[in-house]
Amino acid sequence: MTVPTLGGFVYDCPDPAALAEFYRAVLDWGPAEAHAVAGDNWVVLTNPQGGPRFEFQRVEDYQAPEWPSAGKPQQAHLDLDVPDIDAAHGRVLALGAKLLDDSPESFRVYADPVGHPFCLCACGPATA
Repeated sequence: MTVPTLGGFVYDCPDPAALAEFYRAVLDWGPAEAHAVAGDNWVVLTNPQGGPRFEFQRVEDYQAPEWPSAGKPQQAHLDLDVPDIDAAHGRVLALGAKLLDDSPESFRVYADPVGHPFCLCACGPATA
């Protein structure tokens, strides 16, 4: 029996190259030239430490999720562990993120430039 491993996580978006660049900068995953682009419709970010890829596919008439919302639910989001949530907060805002919720003590909720929710978490392995 073969057990699958997580190969990648794919986000729909209106501009794969632009959203890939946002996450490449947020995650500090090396130079943009090191990542694969398959035409205008697909971009792959390769994790330099190994592990799953982060992939972006173009969707015409893309509609961003809304957080929190039952009408346009997020369906999935990323949790990004950080050792210093205040420093990471300023960095992701400068890169184009939008703060959605800063009321929880151990994490904050943001939207990427096309509306996908993600969290900066001061509660995971990066904080230990």
